[in-house]
Amino acid sequence: MRAEIITIGDELLIGQVVDTNSAWMAERLNEQGIELFQITSVHDERAHIIAALDEAFSRAELVLTTGGLGPTKDDITKQVLCDYFHTRLVEDEQVRLHIQRLYADRPDVLNRLTATQWQVPENATILENRVGSAPLMVFRKDDKMLVCMPGVPYEMKIAMEEQILPYLEHSAFSTQHSAILHRTLQVTGIPESRLAILLENFENSMPEGLHLAYLPKDGIIRLRLSSYGDLTEAEMQAWVDRLQTLTADYRIADSDQPLEVLVGERLKARGATIATAESCTGGRLAALLNRHAGSSAFYWGSVVSYDNSVKEQVLGVPAEMIRAHGVVSEEVVRVMAEHVRQLLHTDYAIATSGIAGPSGGTPEKPVGTVWIAWATPEGTTAECFHLGHLREQITERACMKALVGMLKLLDK
Repeated sequence: MRAEIITIGDELLIGQVVDTNSAWMAERLNEQGIELFQITSVHDERAHIIAALDEAFSRAELVLTTGGLGPTKDDITKQVLCDYFHTRLVEDEQVRLHIQRLYADRPDVLNRLTATQWQVPENATILENRVGSAPLMVFRKDDKMLVCMPGVPYEMKIAMEEQILPYLEHSAFSTQHSAILHRTLQVTGIPESRLAILLENFENSMPEGLHLAYLPKDGIIRLRLSSYGDLTEAEMQAWVDRLQTLTADYRIADSDQPLEVLVGERLKARGATIATAESCTGGRLAALLNRHAGSSAFYWGSVVSYDNSVKEQVLGVPAEMIRAHGVVSEEVVRVMAEHVRQLLHTDYAIATSGIAGPSGGTPEKPVGTVWIAWATPEGTTAECFHLGHLREQITERACMKALVGMLKLLDK
């Protein structure tokens, strides 16, 4: 079954708000065997919304909308849907009671505008929005369905998980689902074009309905195999096995999990801990390592030593070493990694030092030069990378290189 998403709101079209909802929804829909065909963003404007609905229904059996359900004048989605489905707004007693309970301790919120929220389209199926005032609405149009949700991300996610996905699963739509299978490998150390040549015969031999996508970012290429109802789990696994064999020299992961999660899993499996000492990455590596639940089991902390005085006074880098080799050098990152490992009493440590630009480069060490060191119980290794010319790109790539290097050490 095909689905489309329509996001409603001027804020999305002027860049004021980034649409994170659609990516999250796409993943959940795929898990249910529902193929997402298109995502469309429209203005808070009646004709634009109606045109988008007509186009979406011409291609898909299921349409989901987010946004435009608030009580203010610019939120017009509910009234537009009444016009589209030839119905009217009526008061819903259950929605009224829910909203009054929701804001029982905030009487200032219960005003005449909030009262419009318990006005709902008469011919819609109403589902409870447990954490918000905008009710969830489901419309049927012949053999097709429209689901309307608020655009606030946490409201939308709770609505999808608690109401919409179970509703779809138990509706007649569930019989239309096919098994959508995705498998992702991650590789590094090979340009995308060379990788495509390596996999040319593999791609030419794939059956119809099996697709291979190349998704490069920050020196990592994700290879995603996708089947939309054409292969069994066993058949898909056979193709994954072949791809794993072909990419063995470059493969760093057999899943789509973030690299910091994979590092954390390996550290937890061996009861080991890690710390970081950062210069050019400015704490970004630390943020990656501790942003997921459970990171306290393996991540101890970081020293962000942006200024040379911090490298000298906290990380024990000799001033004469900095004068002789510069802060962007193998000698300095080795000391940084080894000292932070000792300082925080961890099993492993990573250190970064580089020139992120836009200034500061020299002919010998141009912008984008980054040294990374990994301190382990068995010793310390270091490597120099040249990671481009843009500051944001350099720091992101440096973090990825640091995590890749740690994965390789942990997998040895």
